[in-house]
Amino acid sequence: MTKKTYLTRYLVEKQRLNGHISPELRLLLEVVARACKRISQAVNKGALGDVMGSADSANVQGEIQKKLDIIANEVLIEANEWGGHLAAMASEEMEGIHVVPNRYPQGEYLLLFDPLDGSSNIDVNVSIGTIFSVLKKRDGAAVSEQDFLQGGTQQVAAGYCVYGPQTTLVLTVGDGVALFTLDREQGSFLLTQEDLRIPEDTKEFAVNMSNQRHWAPPVTRYIDECLQGVDGPRGKDFNMRWVGSMVADVHRILTRGGVFLYPWDKREPEKPGKLRLMYEANPMSWLIEQAGGVATDGQRRILDIPATALHQRVAVFMGSKNEINRLISYHAEA
Repeated sequence: MTKKTYLTRYLVEKQRLNGHISPELRLLLEVVARACKRISQAVNKGALGDVMGSADSANVQGEIQKKLDIIANEVLIEANEWGGHLAAMASEEMEGIHVVPNRYPQGEYLLLFDPLDGSSNIDVNVSIGTIFSVLKKRDGAAVSEQDFLQGGTQQVAAGYCVYGPQTTLVLTVGDGVALFTLDREQGSFLLTQEDLRIPEDTKEFAVNMSNQRHWAPPVTRYIDECLQGVDGPRGKDFNMRWVGSMVADVHRILTRGGVFLYPWDKREPEKPGKLRLMYEANPMSWLIEQAGGVATDGQRRILDIPATALHQRVAVFMGSKNEINRLISYHAEA
């Protein structure tokens, strides 16, 4: 019988065999995983746990918060305040950073997270998730917001946890992508797939078609060609999938291929995109690249985009290599 590998053992081996991660980073990732288990339990309770519906508050972007948004945010903060491995945290739900109380010698890592991606799906029982990214704190005594403004290539760990029919944790520490499934009987994440690879070609795209009239010409051209199917210039039929939860759409792409598009649109022309660079685009882009895919804003590799603000926004195109490269070429021609 094949020996089961749980998350702790996987991380210990990463630390021991090749020194790829530090003991402190290993312990930090274990804390994040435990927090995700707690969020999963709250999600599973649904209406039985009085966690459904909207709260009487809005986040820093002015979006109405769901009760579970607030719960998930508090769970992640509380869990990591006691870990001793963090200097500070930043959340999509908070305007500024949260400095970890100085109960221990100051930690050397920074944690960024979207506590509950896709929260508009909570009340209809569709998959939602938590996205996280870990950076190394720059040298210096005090931690500030400026410490977080690092490019995506500076990440030392990134991942997400999707709360669906199974609770699944997807993780990279820079040497491939591993998938863990929550074993509810044991209460631990079990390694169920290693070295995820995204097929270079695909016949599937994920985009919110209701916004088509607002897109830039390169995106309209690409989608129009896909919709023409076998009779069009692409010579093949495409399927469209759209969950409205980035973790669910990206998880599908990581496991079977496809492309995810969240382009700039002319409704808010001053904003380069809708998704947040630090909390969504950077961690997901690193996972996609580690699995052999491509992630871009149409002109630049997302991981090379300079970070200028905690809640910076960006256009996102990511997934199967050949399709994303085609989108890049259409933007270049335009």
